[in-house]
Amino acid sequence: MGRYELVRSDDTPAIAVDLEAGTAAPRDDYPKRRGSAPSPAPAPTRQRLVSLDVFRGITVLLMIIVDDAGSFIPAMNHSPWDGVTVADFVMPFFLFIVGVALALAYKRVPDKLDATKKAVLRALKLFCLGLVLQGGFFHGVRSLTFGVDLQEIRLMGILQRIAIAYLLTALCEIWLKGDEDVDYGYDLLKRYRYQLFVGAIVGITYMSLLYGTYVRDWEYQTSGPGSIEKSFFVKCGVRGDTSPGCNAVGMIDRRILGIQHLYGRPVYARSKQCSIDSPQNGPLPPDAPSWCQAPFDPEGLLSSVMAIVTCLIGLQYGHVIVHFQKHRERIMNWLIPSFSMLVLAFAMDFLGLRMNKPLYTLSYTLATAGAAGLLFCGIYTLVDIYGYRRPTVAMEWMGMHALMIYVLIACNILPIFIHGFYWKEPQNNLLKFIGIGP
Repeated sequence: MGRYELVRSDDTPAIAVDLEAGTAAPRDDYPKRRGSAPSPAPAPTRQRLVSLDVFRGITVLLMIIVDDAGSFIPAMNHSPWDGVTVADFVMPFFLFIVGVALALAYKRVPDKLDATKKAVLRALKLFCLGLVLQGGFFHGVRSLTFGVDLQEIRLMGILQRIAIAYLLTALCEIWLKGDEDVDYGYDLLKRYRYQLFVGAIVGITYMSLLYGTYVRDWEYQTSGPGSIEKSFFVKCGVRGDTSPGCNAVGMIDRRILGIQHLYGRPVYARSKQCSIDSPQNGPLPPDAPSWCQAPFDPEGLLSSVMAIVTCLIGLQYGHVIVHFQKHRERIMNWLIPSFSMLVLAFAMDFLGLRMNKPLYTLSYTLATAGAAGLLFCGIYTLVDIYGYRRPTVAMEWMGMHALMIYVLIACNILPIFIHGFYWKEPQNNLLKFIGIGP
């Protein structure tokens, strides 16, 4: 079994890292305090994998920046459809981290049934929390009303997608492990071949549905000014289309979840076809397609299938930590698949299988997972090998409290709370009194 390496804290001597041994040895040339006797080297101890918290913290910070800066910096906003921006890496990074953490959490599973029960309960709690936070219960920062009509509640969301990916990945780690010894990278493939098989089946199922499902013509209604309801007809009659209006991802969500339970502000509303001010939201062009105002959930059912694959990839990276002690072995077993996935992703994109976050295409899955692997490898080298913790202490704290920060800031709970206290008029809130509000 692998162990967590020593990490230099701010009050410990500098260390020299032996990449082959995978351990950190005190440096002989570090200046001693005058008059003090040399202290013996501390015994190796197991410590928290700091790089995992730092990676999670960086992802949380990126999510906050995207939410605040995405409206005026196109590169920090989600891509309107095909293509990838900085914002499109946030969700896959979270899923990748979940996979890595599950490999460490389930290194030893003495009672599989008990572990399964706990995993199911955790997933249900996370899913229900997502329903409350993203289902429409909280109406907005500047709205003092709350509550949601269950006939229109949004059923899917970020936490719901993470819950689904977490549950399936946890079940794979609990039940689908081999007992082969692991000495080389190839041994990982043999030991966890059933998990890889599940990932392959999930990917093949997604590709079959995306490119093999026939999408019929459909229609929807929207409420215009004065609560006037308008009907729109979308002509499709195609198979394997990946455009915003006629793809299988949206069709399956409309059929199973119901169009009234989907996200009402689709990302493709900022595309050139649907916005004069593209890539920002704007008025509809005169020749705008009929699907421009249709609901579409970026965390829908079929796209969440591929999110499971991202989580399973992260799980395999976590297995490297569990089975290899030497830093060099870990890094090599991370770098090779990361670069391979990136090359394959760009090749698929070049051949027409475009990277697309709303559809969570296979090329997008491989590109973001490869990028996550490279970033994690870099953070691990800096933080867990060379001990550069002081520059990343804020990210480490954010990573350890990621869910709390997501709920309070990314879901606008804290801003809503602040705006909820006012004097006589809603505009006279706490922010105005401390000089921040208008």
